Amino acid sequence: MDTAIQWIKINLGISPGVQIKFFLSILLIVAIWVIRKITLRIAYRRLEEIRGRYQWRKMSGYIAVFFAVLFVGRIWIHGLQTLVTFMGIMSAGLVLALKDPIVNFAGWIFIVLRRPFESGDRIQIGESTGDVVDIRVFQFSLIEVGNWVDADQSTGRIIHVPNGKLFTEALANYSAGLEYIWNEIPVLVTFESDWEKAKKILFEVGAKHAGHLENIARNQLNGMKGKFLIHYEKLTPTVYTTVKGSGVMLTIRYMCNPRARRGSEQEIWEDILHRFAEHEDINFAYPTQRINVKN
Repeated sequence: MDTAIQWIKINLGISPGVQIKFFLSILLIVAIWVIRKITLRIAYRRLEEIRGRYQWRKMSGYIAVFFAVLFVGRIWIHGLQTLVTFMGIMSAGLVLALKDPIVNFAGWIFIVLRRPFESGDRIQIGESTGDVVDIRVFQFSLIEVGNWVDADQSTGRIIHVPNGKLFTEALANYSAGLEYIWNEIPVLVTFESDWEKAKKILFEVGAKHAGHLENIARNQLNGMKGKFLIHYEKLTPTVYTTVKGSGVMLTIRYMCNPRARRGSEQEIWEDILHRFAEHEDINFAYPTQRINVKN
């Protein structure tokens, strides 16, 4: 060992002290890596859920990097006694050199501590909407939904969003607390139609497809009372009546899972088409023109 140290000193010009620090650093990194692998193997044996394994892998990676930086930093920086001192020195240098990465890192800290969203949540930040598939130190990734595709269906693109956007853009979470959103389907019937009968049919259709969600949503809202000031008195599907230029607008308002919005609209529309076809006194309205010709 001494011979190898002397050979490196003579041929490479690296002092014995630096060599020892270098080998200790490698040893620590390898040890931390081995401990992480063993921990993950034990966790994977107990967890079969993909989401649970993903969270263990990400969190263990963050912890491993934290301890690697801490211990290796104490080896190379002489006299460093506390984590606060080390982090203070490192932060001061990074703030001067790197602004955006520091803001993104602060955004990651905010995500970890405040949890505005988690992997698997559907969110909208700025103009980007999608399902969160990955959260990293400097960015998080979304499977995009919407854009040129109707009814919140996936486009297939992955959007990488800097964590710092959390401090400058409005964030909407479709999945936090209450797992359902309100959706509306406007149905326009002619003035000559029996709109009261049409409204009754729409009530029945709404109750058939979304009425069962009331108790589930109510229980979720009760669990959120200590966190958010949300007041929903009516959670059952309803139908609103307005008048448009071409007829009477009957709007079904109901709750649905955000990922099932398009499917629920399809089922409701097909049911409406079948029910209206049974009644000759109910007709859909569309823009028309009437011309009176005088002889």
